[in-house]
Amino acid sequence: MDRIVFLDYAGVAVFAATGALAASRKELDIIGFLFFAGLTGIGGGTIRDLILGVPVFWVPNPDYLLVCTGVAILVYFAAHLIESRYKLLLWLDALGLAAYCVFGAWKALVVTGSAPIAIVMGMITATFGGILRDQIAGEPSVLMRPEIYVTAAMAGAVVFTALHIMGMPLLGSVMPAFLTAFVIRGGALKFGWSFPPYRSRPGRRPEDIP
Repeated sequence: MDRIVFLDYAGVAVFAATGALAASRKELDIIGFLFFAGLTGIGGGTIRDLILGVPVFWVPNPDYLLVCTGVAILVYFAAHLIESRYKLLLWLDALGLAAYCVFGAWKALVVTGSAPIAIVMGMITATFGGILRDQIAGEPSVLMRPEIYVTAAMAGAVVFTALHIMGMPLLGSVMPAFLTAFVIRGGALKFGWSFPPYRSRPGRRPEDIP
């Protein structure tokens, strides 16, 4: 239990860092850093818990807010030392995605016992914080970049759910799933892995439709 909960804190901290980095790129004040760190750190988990109908994880345990606050302050004073903040944002987002797709899948399994729900909740937990961050900050959305993103979260959630259902020990389910998601997303960032995009074609004129 403690090991899987560590993923929750790690996911919050890493995503909070990406939110604070987004605030640094927009040259916001400390309140802006706190806002974006909190939004990104707890956003995906909040949506997950609302959908599952369980208490939102940070309401009974404000330690998560303290993690976001500490990370925001740290980035506020250190962001100027980083050569490429956007590149770091993307790699930290990949780490957060890998941690949170596993934790989200685990929590959904605990709550519902359903493998499909676990996979979907893993994807939502891992991606929605970053999507909210980019939309509000006016950054290029990670969702709209050509490289694989949501698929990496889905793969990690699938691997964890499958191994957990087969009776693997918790650590034996967590690590392969985490590595699967991170390697896929990392490979997408490093080598540009992507799926073939949809190519549109001109629509037919109404008179040409039989």
